[in-house]
Amino acid sequence: MTFRRSPLALAILGLLENGPLHPYGIQRLIKQWGKDQVVNVGQRTSLYRMIVRLEEAGLITAGATERDERYPERTVYHLTEDGRTVCREWLAEILTTPRNEFPEFPAALSFVMLVTPQTAAELLAERRDHLTKRIAELDAELTLEVEGAPIPRFALLETEYQRAVTVAEAEWIDGIVDDLTTGSLTWKPGPV
Repeated sequence: MTFRRSPLALAILGLLENGPLHPYGIQRLIKQWGKDQVVNVGQRTSLYRMIVRLEEAGLITAGATERDERYPERTVYHLTEDGRTVCREWLAEILTTPRNEFPEFPAALSFVMLVTPQTAAELLAERRDHLTKRIAELDAELTLEVEGAPIPRFALLETEYQRAVTVAEAEWIDGIVDDLTTGSLTWKPGPV
C-alpha cells in the first residue's frame, strides 16, 4: 500500500522509534517537545485517523491495551520494521528535496493588487509586527532549559529554522513596506 507522507505521520513514526505509545501519549509528547509548532495536532481526531491509516498500511501495529482507573482504556502502538524503514525514507526525501508546499502568504501576495498600495503597506506592517513577536517567542524557545540544563541543539533545529525563515520574511516585508511608502512600488487597485 502506498502511503502519502505528512508531517503528522512522520511525527508519529518518529516518536514510536523511542518505544510504544498510546495516542494521548503521542499527542502529549508532540506538544511537550514543542513539535506542535511544526506538526498540526490541534484536533485529536486527526491524530486518531492518522494512527488508523498508519496501522492499515502496516507501518504501526496495535499492542496491549493499558488500563488505568483515571483514564479510559488506551491502546498502545508499536512501530513495525516497515514503519521504521518508511520513516527513514521519508526523512531522507524531505531533508534532501525542496518541495513547493503552497503556503497561504504567497497566495495572498499574488492578489495584493486588489487593495490599494497604502492598504497593502498597512496590512504588511501589521504582519511584520506579528513576525516580530514570533521572533521573540522563538528566541525564548531557543534559550529554554530543562532541569537547569540547556536543551540540546539537535532538538531545536526546527526552531532555529523557523526563526531564520521568520527573520528573512520580516526583513523582506520591511523592504516592500518601504517601497510602498516611497511609491517605488505601486499599482492601481482592482482586477488585473
